[in-house]
Amino acid sequence: MEIFNHDSYIDVTHKVNSIELDNWINHLKYVEGELINLVNLCKEGLSINLGNETILERFQKKMEENEILMNALQKYSISRLNIIECEDTQCDMVYITEHETYRRSYVYHLDKYGRLKDEFFDKIQRKFAQLKTR
Repeated sequence: MEIFNHDSYIDVTHKVNSIELDNWINHLKYVEGELINLVNLCKEGLSINLGNETILERFQKKMEENEILMNALQKYSISRLNIIECEDTQCDMVYITEHETYRRSYVYHLDKYGRLKDEFFDKIQRKFAQLKTR
């Protein structure tokens, strides 16, 4: 997607948002692969409790959330094909506002996933440290 000098501010915004959306989807595909690896690690014997749930259960739940968000973003991406039919600023603003809503959902999801991973690796490091001192 190319941005041209004659593009309006709104056209540039839509193009940048489309590029950003593609990046989000690609990143969530990467996260999906990472979650598969983490789930497989946990199934191999790294059973760690985090509160009331095991880490395996939390990673599996995060996989479901990741898939739900990825599917929503893919549907949203398809709906953006109708942007070219916008004839007024109000229509454009609907798309821009919707994009901001998806941005918040994406950032929130990544934040929660990052915290879960940090918690997992912190527990793993502690387990290894305990094994070393034995």
